[in-house]
Amino acid sequence: MGFVGRTEELKTLEYHASLGKFQMVVVYGRRRVGKTALIAHFCENRRALWFTAKEQSATANLREFSQAILSFFHEPNFPAGFSSWGNALNYIADKSQSAEPEPFVLVLDELPYAAAAEPSLPSTLQIAIDHRFKDTNILMVLCGSNEGFMESKVLGYKSPLYGRRNAQIRLKPFDLFEACQLMPPNAHWQTRIHYYATLGGTPYYLEQIDPDLTFAQNMQARCFSQNGILYEEPMMLLRQELREPALYSSILDAVGAGRTKPKEIAELAGVDPNTVGSYLRTLEQLGIIERLVPFGEDPNRSRKGLWKIKDPFFAYWYRFVSPVTALVDTGYGQAAAIAATAGEAFETYVGQQFETMCMQWLLRQCKEQHIGFLPTAFGKWWGNDPVAREQTDIDVVMTDSINHKVLLGECKWRKHLNETEAIDRLKARAPLIKENGDRLYYLFTKHPVTAATRAKAEADPTLTIVDAEEMMLDNG
Repeated sequence: MGFVGRTEELKTLEYHASLGKFQMVVVYGRRRVGKTALIAHFCENRRALWFTAKEQSATANLREFSQAILSFFHEPNFPAGFSSWGNALNYIADKSQSAEPEPFVLVLDELPYAAAAEPSLPSTLQIAIDHRFKDTNILMVLCGSNEGFMESKVLGYKSPLYGRRNAQIRLKPFDLFEACQLMPPNAHWQTRIHYYATLGGTPYYLEQIDPDLTFAQNMQARCFSQNGILYEEPMMLLRQELREPALYSSILDAVGAGRTKPKEIAELAGVDPNTVGSYLRTLEQLGIIERLVPFGEDPNRSRKGLWKIKDPFFAYWYRFVSPVTALVDTGYGQAAAIAATAGEAFETYVGQQFETMCMQWLLRQCKEQHIGFLPTAFGKWWGNDPVAREQTDIDVVMTDSINHKVLLGECKWRKHLNETEAIDRLKARAPLIKENGDRLYYLFTKHPVTAATRAKAEADPTLTIVDAEEMMLDNG
């Protein structure tokens, strides 16, 4: 399977490589998200001095860095290597300032591992950049999975490297439509939705799909087996990023079980309610969870904020896998997987993820100018409907403040649906969104609507109906 997506990120790297002078680009993002694959693809037709640090001593990392340098410059290896990181970096600078220097890329991958063993490394890099590298034509790429380290020790204003970068790329998981390119090409559209709802857009997870197995068989083998490659994945990531992984996992268990308020989460997780907020914010910074407020409210002031797991794989794992790990560990993984890949609870879960997929589809349609709409703000709304005298919600809200338009969407992942009632209810909720502008209505359904409903939509310029198969084909 060839390289997928990352068009904007590649453009950024290409641009800085084209300038013909020293540039430093920072690439970071959660493990498994495809950082190394992106840089390797960019370096395919370029000279690249590539060093990947490991969780080992500073001496061992420096020795391997020395070997990489000497090999790149076709110099004889000397067993001890360079005596310091500074000497190694100065050697690279000297070599790149020869009579006719040929540009190359210097990749320092998994930088946090090297810096953990050699805390002075960021300062050493800063000195080398300021005094030696600034007059070269090297493109330096600093890469790391530990997002906390990369943001504080490389990008943060207290870092010695602050102000040295020319660009930073925070690599995020793929959306549904990019993720589909990593799924088996003959997979049914509904199977693709199931895979995205469970594995999300992390390339490494999607690459584990065996095209010869069904969706249920793949999930059972990967997530519901002690030997499954994704069975330990959430804890491995938490261990890499955080000092108290078990405590954070308990918090994710609580959110996965449907707790949305800090007090409820703290109670179920057994965490002090006074400290749970800081733990939640840390998980938010990692892109694992998010705090949502009703559309139009100030996130800093709203008291209606709800926490939910943002990453689909973590959402699935903590909703279906974590509660049955005792069964998996005693050999009942196959039985545990049945309810987690089919049935009412699973379809309800997919329905929740379907809302995110519909939003992604709309944003793509806007970006590709299939819809005349500039999404200046988007989200979901919930609260009290004073007319209907009930608590209600609107699955998708987007506003175009430039062209004065408001788009409201309802997402129905159901086998049976009263289509007329769904449309009427969506339109009746329009006054709940206070922004001024012409209203557009979108109804997303699991299956195609009836001919009568389709005709009604065709006669109404404000109403668009999109079924899931159509949505998947539009971005196929």
